[in-house]
Amino acid sequence: MASLGHTVVGIDVDADKVALLASGRAPFYEPEFDDILRASLDSGLLTFSTDFAAAADAEVHFVAVGTPQKAGSNAADLRYVDSAIEALLPHLAPGSLVAGKSTVPVGTAARLDALVAAAQPAAQLAWNPEFLREGLAVADTLTPDRFVYGVRRGDDGDRAVAMLDEVYATALAAGTPRLVTDFATAELVKVSANAFLATKISFINAMSEIAEATGADVTALADAIGHDNRIGRRFLNAGVGFGGGCLPKDIRAFQARAGELGLGDSLAFLAEVDATNLRQRERVVRLATEAVGGNLSGRRVAILGLAFKPNSDDVRDSPALDVAGRLIEAGATVVATDPEAIENARRLNPDVEYVADVETAVTGADVVLLLTEWDHYRTLDPAAIRELPRAAVLVDGRNTVSSQAWRDAGWAYVGMGRP
Repeated sequence: MASLGHTVVGIDVDADKVALLASGRAPFYEPEFDDILRASLDSGLLTFSTDFAAAADAEVHFVAVGTPQKAGSNAADLRYVDSAIEALLPHLAPGSLVAGKSTVPVGTAARLDALVAAAQPAAQLAWNPEFLREGLAVADTLTPDRFVYGVRRGDDGDRAVAMLDEVYATALAAGTPRLVTDFATAELVKVSANAFLATKISFINAMSEIAEATGADVTALADAIGHDNRIGRRFLNAGVGFGGGCLPKDIRAFQARAGELGLGDSLAFLAEVDATNLRQRERVVRLATEAVGGNLSGRRVAILGLAFKPNSDDVRDSPALDVAGRLIEAGATVVATDPEAIENARRLNPDVEYVADVETAVTGADVVLLLTEWDHYRTLDPAAIRELPRAAVLVDGRNTVSSQAWRDAGWAYVGMGRP
């Protein structure tokens, strides 16, 4: 927002995070973000604070806090959204707009709208879901593929639309589509999109199980059905499955909300989507076990990639880190590397041996697992590292490298649903 010319104050209750951002350093890895952060600070348009009173002069207040899964439940934990709104209410000015970004259960915006109206009748609320992809978040912010405004119908809604149009004027002028809806539809857009993507990923992983049993090639299968423009090829890559801080918890929260609405059967299929996804992690462990002769005890396993996806240091619900834990439970020694996620992974699982590079990770390994498709791993020269492991066996948990190239270099190649 600051890079687009707006004056912005970022507020957070975490003083360490605020201090880090104010110094020009991000508390996470995201390509291009450090540069845009420093430039925005240098421009004087961006500041950070732990004091909600710093919001008093703002016209638009974006609420973008997390909605993690509740402990012991599939439902979303809305404590952080509620506390952010409550802390903001005393500082709302007449005519100001509160724009929700967080992914919330349908019905949340209407409840929060009543709180905003009671605290400041001349203020208003809109729900403006975000669709940022980790690893591409800067581009997705500056050049999004669509905007969704969920607003209260009537004059207030028209004013909210006008204010958001002013915020997003640059992207709208470039032709970004804009959809104006009611609160409930805007809330459903984000969770519906995530549920659809999760279903598509689990579908191709289910097909990979069938392919594995029948000798078919799931990658060729995905290429063939992907030519159907009703289906499309994106998100049809079989592998160890999805993770991160969005898809897993969002499909579970969606099911929980459907149950609260008395419509649990409508989203019952998402339970199988979730189960299929989690099953892929056990499949990778099984493939690794078979590759070392049926027993992981005392074996050395190298893992390439710890983040749940490339170009991120996010290890929340990371399939790779889950697999590492399962391997250790089976008696293996796990040596892992990742370009950005090692420190975050170490905090979650200190039992893994973390190393800085591929060569160190694979040296002496009985099997190598590729579990995050960083470009550096996708473009590895298999011949250059052929002599380093004890056994040159690659389990490609993302079906991301050329099986023929690795076999030609002397490796035994094992893919997910590939002969």
